[in-house]
Amino acid sequence: MIRKARIQEVPEIRRFLVEYSQDGGLLPRTLADLYGQLRDYYVYREDAGPIQGIAALHICWAGLGEIRSVAVTPALRGRGIGSRLVKTCLAEARVMGLSEIFLLTLRPEFFQHFGFKVVSREDLLPIVWADCVNCVKFPDCDEIPMLLDLTAPGQGGVP
Repeated sequence: MIRKARIQEVPEIRRFLVEYSQDGGLLPRTLADLYGQLRDYYVYREDAGPIQGIAALHICWAGLGEIRSVAVTPALRGRGIGSRLVKTCLAEARVMGLSEIFLLTLRPEFFQHFGFKVVSREDLLPIVWADCVNCVKFPDCDEIPMLLDLTAPGQGGVP
């Protein structure tokens, strides 16, 4: 089941992000960041088990949001959980009235299914790069910037 994260899950969310940030695909987040941005996060759990998937929709600027921290445990990959998490974030973005969603990824082919397009770094606002100084890859980032225009006809992240 996908749902909004709860306050008591913050330590578990942090452990999850730390575990899946080891390969450089995700940024680990501090407890302070997670408590402050808890409303951004969705979790996937089966019954009362551990968190097995996570994604966040972060608001960056007027009309601009970021999908971040998309991860699913290896045992459940390929079952559509990551896609459902992304669709959930995109549905919230539309309800909030966001016009564009960006992300930084090492897996552009996954996000292209939702209508995201690869863009140059210069196409994104400077505020987008604020978290980059906390990344282990800084300043040699190999992530690919992608953008989805939610106002374009036929867009909105429904593959």
